[in-house]
Amino acid sequence: MSALNKIIDLNGKWQGTKHLWLSPEAPARNSQSTAKIHSTAQGQFTEIRYTWADEGKPQEGRLILGLDTQQKVVKAVWFDTWHLSEQFMVCEGRVDDHGGVNIQGTYAAPGGPDWGWQIRIEPKDQDQFALRMYNIAPQGEKMLAVEINYSRKG
Repeated sequence: MSALNKIIDLNGKWQGTKHLWLSPEAPARNSQSTAKIHSTAQGQFTEIRYTWADEGKPQEGRLILGLDTQQKVVKAVWFDTWHLSEQFMVCEGRVDDHGGVNIQGTYAAPGGPDWGWQIRIEPKDQDQFALRMYNIAPQGEKMLAVEINYSRKG
């Protein structure tokens, strides 16, 4: 039995509304979002593919999750056309006691130290899950940047 079972159980198609905050004081920028979750590479990885839009321009992203069973660590690759442009982020984290995944990576901030980026996948039940992303300042302050509450399609 894999520690990622709660995430694997989310296989299927999803829909929700994406809320994007560019700063804690700014209003959310909202758009419709779809997601598809499936196992890949003979079940060794779970892939979350999602779409959304910013100011009417289509965007998409991928999150590929794997479990290092020896170290009991979730390893992931994340990329998004808006958030990272032509880059990808390598993340690492753990599965929490409720089967959710909490991973973190870093990205370069020109002219200053790297910033952190945390991604949380929180299964609620077979038909709902939340995807949250947090920006983490070099001093450690964490700010909600993205929130999508997905419901199963069909």
